[in-house]
Amino acid sequence: MEKFTVHRGLVAPLDRANVDTDAIIPKQFLKSIKRSGFGPNLFDAWRYMDEGQPDKPNEGRPLNPDFVLNKPAYRGATVLLARENFGCGSSREHAPWALEDFGFRAIIATSYADIFFNNCYKNGLLPICLQPSEVDRLFHDAAAIPGFQLVIDLGEQVVATTDGSQRYRFDVDEFRKYCLINGLDDIGLTLRHADKIKAYEDRRRHDQPWLF
Repeated sequence: MEKFTVHRGLVAPLDRANVDTDAIIPKQFLKSIKRSGFGPNLFDAWRYMDEGQPDKPNEGRPLNPDFVLNKPAYRGATVLLARENFGCGSSREHAPWALEDFGFRAIIATSYADIFFNNCYKNGLLPICLQPSEVDRLFHDAAAIPGFQLVIDLGEQVVATTDGSQRYRFDVDEFRKYCLINGLDDIGLTLRHADKIKAYEDRRRHDQPWLF
């Protein structure tokens, strides 16, 4: 998992509340359990004018020019700005996979669905909760300032504008913070104890060879 320490990125304002996981990555794309390859179909029903299928290429599909991620001003965005209850709906882990595969490193919203919120941390995506007034200000600035970027410092737990004129503090669980800063998912956490695991397996093989 990629480490998250300090990130500076272009902001894409998705001015919608209650964005569910079927909107983030529609159900027909859930056939794979690999973490990669979902980015091209992120927000598929909103980004394209036709219905996407997993066995059909995206090249040549008609784009919705009104959708934020299709606008040239937000191409290459790595910070997604949204409203309340982001990631509601089913518990599919494919949703953070698709966001991360598209290129997003962080999401800023006023609230999240619990399962989606937890899945983000397990996949290197930082979900940040700010106050409604703070999110309103960021939406205003993202619309008013071309190329609006934010600097997210996980160590300091601060979201700031590039000139430092605005600084918003956010809360994060210390263990989740440790995992993100060190790039540790559940497998990575387990592999920190690889020597002890191998020693146990070797000892068991010696003491109980009939099991092997």
